[in-house]
Amino acid sequence: MPRVKRGPKRVQRRKRLLKITKGQYGMRSRHHRHAKEAMAKALSYAYRDRRVRKRDFRSLWIIRINAATNSHGMSYSQFMHGLKEAGVDLNRKLLADLAATDPGAFQRLVDTARQALAA
Repeated sequence: MPRVKRGPKRVQRRKRLLKITKGQYGMRSRHHRHAKEAMAKALSYAYRDRRVRKRDFRSLWIIRINAATNSHGMSYSQFMHGLKEAGVDLNRKLLADLAATDPGAFQRLVDTARQALAA
């Protein structure tokens, strides 16, 4: 059986791999074997962290809403429960944005939540 050296395809494959790992440190960007491991690790981190990013943003929004509600004399959990009771269906991203950019509208939401809890 004849020997197959793969020729240009092998070179293209290595070039593509080294291009992906260009920003890596040391051998991870220059040597094929180490670059292959670095790429596998980086891709697995990227997959994982696309999900982690969603968690991080949700917790950031909750922190912002909590800070805004505390300044109005209410806790985050009471505020969210009050909004649910009042039938206000706004997500945390929007509530955090309102807390930062439009304090008047957020104050009205806090008042709505208070009235729903009192009723």
